[in-house]
Amino acid sequence: MIVAEVVGRTLAALGVDTVFGVVGSGNFHVTNALVNSGARFVAARHEGGAATMADAYARMSGKVGVVSVHQGPGLTNALTGLAEAAKSGTPLVVLAGEATDPLSNFRIDQDALATAVGAVPMRVDDADSAAETTAEAYATATRDRRAVLLNLPLEVQHADGASAADGPPVMPARKPGTAGTMARVWPDGGAEALAWMLMRAEKPVFIAGRGARRARRELEELADLVGALLATSAVAKGLFRGNPWDLDVSGGFSSPLTAQLIRGADILVAWGCSLNAWTTRHGALIGPGTEVIQIDLDEESIATHRRVSLGLVGDIPEAAAAVADALRPAGSRPSNPVLRGYRTRALADRIAAERPWRSVPYEDESGDGRIDPRTLTIALDDLLPDERIVATDSGNFMGYPAMFLDVPDEGGFCFTQGFQAVGLGLATAVGAALARPDRLPIAALGDGGALMGIAELETVVRLGLPMVIVVYDDEAYGAEVHHFAGHSLDTVTFPPADLASIARGYGCAAVTVSAVSDLDAVTAWLKGPRDRPLLVHAKVTRERASWWLEEAFKGH
Repeated sequence: MIVAEVVGRTLAALGVDTVFGVVGSGNFHVTNALVNSGARFVAARHEGGAATMADAYARMSGKVGVVSVHQGPGLTNALTGLAEAAKSGTPLVVLAGEATDPLSNFRIDQDALATAVGAVPMRVDDADSAAETTAEAYATATRDRRAVLLNLPLEVQHADGASAADGPPVMPARKPGTAGTMARVWPDGGAEALAWMLMRAEKPVFIAGRGARRARRELEELADLVGALLATSAVAKGLFRGNPWDLDVSGGFSSPLTAQLIRGADILVAWGCSLNAWTTRHGALIGPGTEVIQIDLDEESIATHRRVSLGLVGDIPEAAAAVADALRPAGSRPSNPVLRGYRTRALADRIAAERPWRSVPYEDESGDGRIDPRTLTIALDDLLPDERIVATDSGNFMGYPAMFLDVPDEGGFCFTQGFQAVGLGLATAVGAALARPDRLPIAALGDGGALMGIAELETVVRLGLPMVIVVYDDEAYGAEVHHFAGHSLDTVTFPPADLASIARGYGCAAVTVSAVSDLDAVTAWLKGPRDRPLLVHAKVTRERASWWLEEAFKGH
């Protein structure tokens, strides 16, 4: 057995059951070892797509994402997806061949590349330590929520690894002081301090982020005790769906009522949420008198973006339960929800009526062969099954699916926007679809992102995914068009492209939509066998700028 096979078998033994990638000579053997050990290999058409698929798969499955790429250009092609995963705290392992010969045309400083985008570089240096190093990479990704590059030097890959293949892999113990070591709330007395602050609050609001996706029950129980309203960051959209006090997303995608209520809070508690510029609208959603509290598993993330009155370190479900326990007599059961502060029956009625974006009046601007993206998305929301998983790309259009396509829970929205890169949306949808095959996958793309990532249409067709791909086509990089109004826009506008015909060439069903009546083709596809993906080429109106990206540009 060679070292490459030891690495693949070790990962499979640790639980890796799916690996994404593009195979070349430098990762051929390690990929085959994973497959021979029972893992599924998903071949992408570009390494950037493979990395993004693995990122989305990890987010929606709760498992470690694994990518396999060739040395040199295979890794450089994957860098944007790797940067997105690193910025988003996605547990990811990238297996990359590595050329160490200075004369090799594939030779680059792969460690420096990983470090530059926020990933952790590691290396299998010899046969004796191959299994141990592989297990350490997996542990780092899993326990520390890090993206890890595991370099596999070519000469080491082919060495005899028999001595490293004996026995099951052992997950290394965590080093003291590293992220995630605190299971309880720290510092001592922190839970009691937060409990006291919440009990004296009149209008508390909770914002749950990525780190709170497993904590719905605990957060709802605590919110019921103190009368808090519930919101999420964009990446946790849907977490509190069905709760009468659910405000949906805090930030640029907030409806007017949601924004008003969050800004009116006297205490804002961020649970596993970084409170970045997106989530707070550059601070505009934090009232001048609002006390801010932040709880996170990673101490370094606390107060990174906002000053806080209190910062606690702890696992979110355990932290929320500890605060609730501080409010109740020992051993007592959860109390009935209280109506206090914000929580009134009148406000519950308003939230039900006004929180959804579709309830906000607007003037339909459809006409002249183009459809208003709000009208389009509301119609699709009505047509598409409730059990869905929505993945969005970045661009001027992105708020429409985020705001007008509802999702059933936090497992229904996959938002790879940590790096704000255009072109990741289609690959995101592939990874999300494979993680949740029980749901209809919906990819929401702009024309720019669709054309950047279009190679993965072949992947969607080859995998037989019953995906609905909606392209909001304004024939431009719309964010730049609106941001640089008054300047020459020849560099960011394009002639029409027949995206429906292109999709049919890949093997998709396709329809061009310029009016609501054109969506009859979507209804027909939904009633059919769904044996091939459907691309909806929507020619959308293009006069309106998106306020969510106007806010983003403030940071440029």
